Amino acid sequence: MRFRYAFQKIVDLKANEKTQAEWILTEAIGKMREEESSLSELYSAKDEMIEQLQTASARTATISQLMMMQQYVDHIDHQIIRKNKDLEQAQQVVDMKQHDLAGKMMQEQVWNKAKEKALRQFTAAMLKKEQEQLDEMATNRFRRLS
Repeated sequence: MRFRYAFQKIVDLKANEKTQAEWILTEAIGKMREEESSLSELYSAKDEMIEQLQTASARTATISQLMMMQQYVDHIDHQIIRKNKDLEQAQQVVDMKQHDLAGKMMQEQVWNKAKEKALRQFTAAMLKKEQEQLDEMATNRFRRLS
């Protein structure tokens, strides 16, 4: 007789839910990495613009050119502030998805342990039944020989 776990579909469902949660977490981490990269690019652009502004102020440049460059630096600063908020939101999503994954992993583990326990009980019952059959065969053989 073969072991069949009555709740195998639930075990499979929990494994699938965990796999989906892993994919979703991976996607959220990818989004967070994109935000970090974008923020890094903004910082680089700001540094480059500040360097150009300093170079322009050292040589002869009109006030309107310097003001325009400074306005662009201010614009980049505003973008950095927005990008930091986006990055913070992406981090919160990653944290939430990690929490969800941990819950899914716990559920899967609970169901797997229940399955393992059922398998141990089944195995013990089968061994007991087999031993009883062997004992009965030995008893019958003893009766025939006596």
